[in-house]
Amino acid sequence: MFRLAHLSDAHIGPLPNPRWRELLGKRATGYINWRRGRYRAHDMEALGALVADLRAHRPDHVAITGDVCNIGLPAEFQLAAQWLHTIGAPADVSLAPGNHDAYLRSSLPYMTRDLSPWMRGDDGANGFPFLRRRDGVAIIGLCSGVPTLPFVASGKLGRAQLTRLAELLRETRDVARVVLLHHPPVDGGGRIRNLADHRALAEVLAREGADLVLHGHSHMISRKSLPGPDGPIPVLGICSASSIGRNPRRRSAYFLIDFDLEKQRIAVTTRQLDAAGQFHSIPA
Repeated sequence: MFRLAHLSDAHIGPLPNPRWRELLGKRATGYINWRRGRYRAHDMEALGALVADLRAHRPDHVAITGDVCNIGLPAEFQLAAQWLHTIGAPADVSLAPGNHDAYLRSSLPYMTRDLSPWMRGDDGANGFPFLRRRDGVAIIGLCSGVPTLPFVASGKLGRAQLTRLAELLRETRDVARVVLLHHPPVDGGGRIRNLADHRALAEVLAREGADLVLHGHSHMISRKSLPGPDGPIPVLGICSASSIGRNPRRRSAYFLIDFDLEKQRIAVTTRQLDAAGQFHSIPA
């Protein structure tokens, strides 16, 4: 048995105090949105409760599908690295970054500097996709987060990542294969939120196969599928890990995914925050 936990979109706060020069361009609109109320949607106590509940279930590995930051400030990445250490050592936690991490081109060097230990494959090299083999499971991390214009949250993988993904999927046919990315590869919720090359990704998966695709970005629980060579490939999306609110589909949650490697079965349990501030399992 192998247990994988999946969470996403932590949106760690509060925001560090930015210098005025850091608020030029797109970051200015993001900062205004945060101050006007977005911060109320992301509760750090809820995020802490999720991490405590997750650790109590002792997963063998943790997958995080992006948006640990908000507007890509340099100081945000330091806070994100500190938070990631509370979940586990870099060898036990895999991060596929999102659009709020790759917020601006100027954010990318800081993302690499502070978060690369969680985004690095077993070969030790930086870059995407990365591959980690863990006890009969191959974890392949992609980066769909790219700098975009204000009010645009779309993502893209690009030809180089897709070509390498196909190679890694062929190399790992002997184990269970899990693909991580931030943007939904099936229904992104509108043009400005979509994965631009989702059709090209679907073609790779249809040809090479995978056992599971995990994503975030939509801030809601989603269970869909994509065609694979041996049948449908489950595609699972999860809520923001720090989200609070009345809508249970969007309240803080994470997946516990148990791989029975001998029987080649996958069982998924959703753990979600209730109105009393406790996490419990909900029906599939």
